Amino acid sequence: MTERKEHLDGRAALILLACCMFWGVQQVLVKATLPELAPVFQAAVRFAGATLLLFLWCRWRGIPLFRRDGSLASGLLAGLLFAAEFAAMFLGLAHTTAARLTVFLYTSPFWVALVLPLLVPTERLRPQQWLGLACAFIGVAFALREGFSAAGGGLTWRGDLLGLAAGALWGLTTVTIRASALARVAPAKMLFYQVAVSTVALPLLSLALGEPWNWHWSGFATTSLALQTVIGAFASYLVWMWLLAHYPATRISAFTFLTPLFALLAGALWLGEPVTASLLAALTLVAAGIVLVNRRSRAR
Repeated sequence: MTERKEHLDGRAALILLACCMFWGVQQVLVKATLPELAPVFQAAVRFAGATLLLFLWCRWRGIPLFRRDGSLASGLLAGLLFAAEFAAMFLGLAHTTAARLTVFLYTSPFWVALVLPLLVPTERLRPQQWLGLACAFIGVAFALREGFSAAGGGLTWRGDLLGLAAGALWGLTTVTIRASALARVAPAKMLFYQVAVSTVALPLLSLALGEPWNWHWSGFATTSLALQTVIGAFASYLVWMWLLAHYPATRISAFTFLTPLFALLAGALWLGEPVTASLLAALTLVAAGIVLVNRRSRAR
């Protein structure tokens, strides 16, 4: 049986911090690669590579991927949701900024918090945790207020809506994992369902959209895809699956509100976007939200 914990410990917090840092930078990396590689095609290539890496890793570790355990239906559903999430995210980056899309993408904890307690009563949030989620969301929105004003209303609406859809799909993927037979399988198998289904579905979607498949990559594009594949789609998501198997999903999802802030910092360093007082205020609000969400209840 998988040992589950009711709170995030120091190890989980450090792992989540590292993941959030990379995911924030990755959004800027993906957008910077779009002029050379079409969005869904770019996502398809990274997940094809991740599927191969994960298959080899599971063979090395002796983790069975094709043993019958009752998880096939839920695994395929999670895979389709996962593929749709990344299609929406990569397409959205073609129509809005990385920072704007990231703030919409990270509405996913609200979907988890709203839907998961209906299926898993132990995941129900207390009032102080709802307050923590609200603080974190307000902090992220506050940090991006200049971007919303500068967008001019209708210029980025398609990308914003796609980012919001990606956030909902991510939340529903998390709910599917926690509330189904996937919660009892190895984290590597959870991830294999998602990357393998994406490897099949995303190329078909790319062809349907008429995207060009460019196989002549620059050094930058090659490095970008290598980082996205090895660290992003393989290592960090494998760790994410392990965290979902051992810690409460609502607490983990709330912690990832740090990622939009790292995306803002990456945008400032890479794209020359200013770091403003709004960002510093948002960091304070997000930190307060994390403390509230993960604060232990007093003994009765």
